Amino acid sequence: VQLQASGGGLVQSGGSLRLSCAASGFPFEYYKIAWFRQAPGKEREGVSCMDNSDGSAYYADSVKGRFAISRDNAKNTVYLQMSSLKPEDTAVYYCAADPLYCMAPNGMDHWGKGTLVTVSS
Repeated sequence: VQLQASGGGLVQSGGSLRLSCAASGFPFEYYKIAWFRQAPGKEREGVSCMDNSDGSAYYADSVKGRFAISRDNAKNTVYLQMSSLKPEDTAVYYCAADPLYCMAPNGMDHWGKGTLVTVSS
C-alpha cells in the first residue's frame, strides 16, 4: 500500500498550489480519500475529503471556498487545489485513505508521507 503526496512548496500569500496524492496497492475506487495537515506545534486536522460512493466533498471551515478536492479513479489519484493561500495554511499536508471514514484523524487505514506547504506573508 502506498500513498504518495506531492506538489508542496513555497508560495506567497494569495497564491495557489495543487497537491496530488497517487495511490497504489489497494482498491482505490472503494476508498474515501482525505487530506489532512499538521502545522508546527499543532494537532493534525482534517482539511478535505472526497467520498467514493457519491463523490461528495467535505471541507474544514477554514478552507471552504478556497480549496477544492477532486479524484481521478482512472489514475488512482486525488488532487487538492489550494487557492487564496494564507500564512496559516502553512503545514505538512498528508493524504489518507479509508473504506469507511472520510476525515477521521485517528481512524484512516492508510497514510502517506506528507508534503510541505509554506505560505509566506
